[in-house]
Amino acid sequence: MSRYEIRLSGAGGQGMILAGIILAESGVMVDDLNVSQSQSYGPESRGGASRAEVVFDEDQIDFPKVIKPDFLVCLTQEAFNQYGEDLKNYGVIIADSRIDTTKLKDKLKNNLYQLNILDLAANKIGKEISANMVVLGIIAKIIQKKIPVEFIKKAIIEKVPPQTVDDNMEAFELGFQLKLDKRSYAYGRI
Repeated sequence: MSRYEIRLSGAGGQGMILAGIILAESGVMVDDLNVSQSQSYGPESRGGASRAEVVFDEDQIDFPKVIKPDFLVCLTQEAFNQYGEDLKNYGVIIADSRIDTTKLKDKLKNNLYQLNILDLAANKIGKEISANMVVLGIIAKIIQKKIPVEFIKKAIIEKVPPQTVDDNMEAFELGFQLKLDKRSYAYGRI
């Protein structure tokens, strides 16, 4: 796999940093794959901006941060406004359905998938905070040819508190089962 960059963005408390850590852990399980993970968040513990980045590459990673993502997740309007157009031409954007995406450049509109991530987590799992696992399920579906789904599931089990494993796995499966059209696989090049 050539360099593949994922940026997960949202607000503090939405679990994007944990999702990035889990993705990186799953990548470490793949033979001959180098992984870098970084994160940043605002000074607020909840509600401020947060971002996690994961870089996968079979070659040495000479710069550990995302330069221009292949895959972008935005769970808040602020995240979308800041990162929505910072994407490779073939990249994939997953945005929550609550986000106003009307200002997205025309050339990127075919790359956008708006899904009810936060509502699904709240209504199906009973916890909006499970949105990060729904997101991991969506990502797993798209990158499963290079990062086996079993590795992501194993990383979830290792990284979440034991009493939350069942809810987290249910949310992961919910995201994995979401219907995406074929375009997501074409653009989700890995």
